[in-house]
Amino acid sequence: MHIAHSAFRNKTKAGHAQLSTPEMQQRIAAYHATCKKYKQEIAAIQKYLPGWMPAFDAALSR
Repeated sequence: MHIAHSAFRNKTKAGHAQLSTPEMQQRIAAYHATCKKYKQEIAAIQKYLPGWMPAFDAALSR
């Protein structure tokens, strides 16, 4: 999740990174909410695939 989230950061303001567009901020917020909602399922998968996280593909969320 961190890799997908940080891939869309492109500029800084007062030392804090900002996301490129409000639309992308909404997509990332939705990704975070989905991961939180399914955290038990993700944990079960990670027992067999350590470090696995659901893919974040900005092109598919349009």
